[in-house]
Amino acid sequence: MRVDGREAILGLSDYLQDQMGEITSLDLPDLGDLLHARRRMGHVESEEASSPLEAPITGEVIEVNAEALENPDIVNGEPYGSGWLLRVRIEDPSELDDLISEEEYAELTTEV
Repeated sequence: MRVDGREAILGLSDYLQDQMGEITSLDLPDLGDLLHARRRMGHVESEEASSPLEAPITGEVIEVNAEALENPDIVNGEPYGSGWLLRVRIEDPSELDDLISEEEYAELTTEV
């Protein structure tokens, strides 16, 4: 998740897309849907795995990446670029305090 003021851009981390293998389909919420922190917001499937997607924050979906829905493999090629999934208007910025930092995530996902 990347935060820009009161908006967040949600996507899969490079680590997750790498672990899942080639992404084959995405099921994402619709424009205007309200996401709730720590609740299911969609689903991702790959050749190797299938996984629910959980919302990191509460907010309204203000944009869905149609290109990623049509060509899910873009998530593998550019997870931090054109492979983003959703843009969300953050409802409660204090929820950001409950999330781990990028550095903490890197520590958790570093293979030993």
